[in-house]
Amino acid sequence: MPVRTGTIVGSFTAALLLDFMPWPNVMLAPDFVALTLAFWCVRQPRRVGLATGWALGLLVDAGNGVLLGQHALAYSALAFAAIALSRRILWFDLWGQMLHVLLLLEGAQAVALGVRLAAGAEFPGWSLAAGPAFGTLLWPLVTWLLLLPQHRPALLDDHQL
Repeated sequence: MPVRTGTIVGSFTAALLLDFMPWPNVMLAPDFVALTLAFWCVRQPRRVGLATGWALGLLVDAGNGVLLGQHALAYSALAFAAIALSRRILWFDLWGQMLHVLLLLEGAQAVALGVRLAAGAEFPGWSLAAGPAFGTLLWPLVTWLLLLPQHRPALLDDHQL
């Protein structure tokens, strides 16, 4: 079944809520918005793209109170790369997809880090790479959860019987 727009919007809303939760160590927490954006850019590249990444990035920046535009740029780059690689990623099994997702998430993290460093922040340490790694481990669960609404049974009407 085709994906409903409400499913996409709902998944991004849930991802934003998860990102705004008070995690004990923010650097170790996965970026749920980036993970969800990567999923939809790979699965639905005609419906979710760079503009979605930019808008979500601005929401994350405003919600976290960080430098405005760092996540917007990172998510736009993530969306571009995910769309460019979407057909390739879908050819791989789950482990191959996870490797691609790891590179996508680490790349987005590197772009956001580059913006922060260019603005004068100090390097936070290599533990920053752990969040995307944990997000990659969630890829099978995210894939299963977000594809679940598409596996709903088709409703039969009286004319199809």
